[in-house]
Amino acid sequence: MPRLLIITAAFGEGHNSAARNLALALDSLGAETRVCDPCLLAAPYSTQFFSYSYRYITTHLPKVWEKVYRSTDQCDFSRQRVPLLRKPERYLADLVEDFRPEAIVCTYPIYPYFLARTFAETGKPVPVFTVVTDSIEINASWLRAPSDCWLVTDPATQTAMVGAGLPAEKIAVTGFAVHPAFAELEPVECVDDCEPFRILYFPMAKRPFIRRHCRAMLDASPKVKLTVVMGKSTRLLYSRAREIQLEYPGRVRLVGWTKRVPQYLNRHHLVVGKAGGATVHEAIAARCPMLIHHLVPGQEEGNLKLLEQIGGGGLANTPALLTGKISEMLLDQGAGWRAMKRALATHGSNSGAVDSARFILQAIPKLTER
Repeated sequence: MPRLLIITAAFGEGHNSAARNLALALDSLGAETRVCDPCLLAAPYSTQFFSYSYRYITTHLPKVWEKVYRSTDQCDFSRQRVPLLRKPERYLADLVEDFRPEAIVCTYPIYPYFLARTFAETGKPVPVFTVVTDSIEINASWLRAPSDCWLVTDPATQTAMVGAGLPAEKIAVTGFAVHPAFAELEPVECVDDCEPFRILYFPMAKRPFIRRHCRAMLDASPKVKLTVVMGKSTRLLYSRAREIQLEYPGRVRLVGWTKRVPQYLNRHHLVVGKAGGATVHEAIAARCPMLIHHLVPGQEEGNLKLLEQIGGGGLANTPALLTGKISEMLLDQGAGWRAMKRALATHGSNSGAVDSARFILQAIPKLTER
C-alpha cells in the first residue's frame, strides 16, 4: 500500500478535521500516512499568532474577515511568495524529500502552490490531491491550486467549480471527510416521539451569546433538553453556562472538550452551531437538522446554502429566530423536524473519509503511470 503525506493548516478546524479523518480512513485500508502542518512546524510563533487572529476576527469582526477573504480571490499564489510562508515552503520541500510519499493530500489551498515549485526544482513530481473543505462558494485559491484531482463535498460544489473553469473529470464528489464512525452510528429515527427534544449546542467564544442562545432554545418548548459543548472555550464560558443550568434545573447538560462529537450528533434531534465546514457536514452525516447561529461571510456562506438546498436546516442568527424556528419545527407533532430528517436521509452522505480514501488509493496508480 502507498505512503501518503497529508498536509493541513491551523486556520479553521475544518482543515485539521478533514486531515485527521482521512488519515484514520487510509490507515484502516492499509496505507501508511503522516499528517502534519508545515506552517505550524516551520513557523510556530507566527502561525499561532495568525491562527489566534483568524479566530478572533471571524468571531468578533466577521465583516472585516469578509474583506480579507474576498481580497484573496485576487491573489496568485503561483507567482507570489509571501515572506512569512518561505519557511513552511522549505520545510515542506524537505519533508517530501525525507518521507518520499507516493502521493500528497492537501486540505489547505496554499500547499499545492508550494509543491508545484518544489517539483519544478527536483524533477520528482508525485500525484497531488486537493481536498476542498468549503461548499458551493469556493475561493479562487482552491480553484487555481496546481492539483491532479480535487475532492469535493457535494454535486453542487462540483458544478460550481466546473463553472469556474476546472475540468469535470478532475473533480470527484466524495463528501466531506467526516470521522469514519459516522458510517457506523445510528442516528435518531425520523419516527422518534421527540420527548424530550434533545438539542446539541456549540457556542462561540463570546460570553454574552451563550446565555441568550440557551434561553432562546429552552423557552421554545418545555420539551427541549439542551447539551452545551463548550470545547476549548470551557474556561471562558463555564460560569455563564452554569447560570443557565441552575436557571433551568434538569434540562441542561454541560460538556467540555470531547472526542465524542459523532456520538453526540447521532443522539440528538437538532444541532445549533456556527456554519463551519466540519460542523455542517458532521450534522449532515448524522442526519441531524441544524440551525446556524453564526455565519462567517464569504467562506461559510456556501455551507449554509448547501444545508438549505438539502432542506436540512437554515439560519437562526438571533435569539428570536432560534425560538421561532424551534417552535415551528415542533408544531403538528414535529412535522417540520421530520421533514428535515427525511431530506437529510435522502442526501445520504455519512462516509466521506472512507469514500475519499478509497478514491485516492484507486487513483494513485493511474496518475503515477501518466
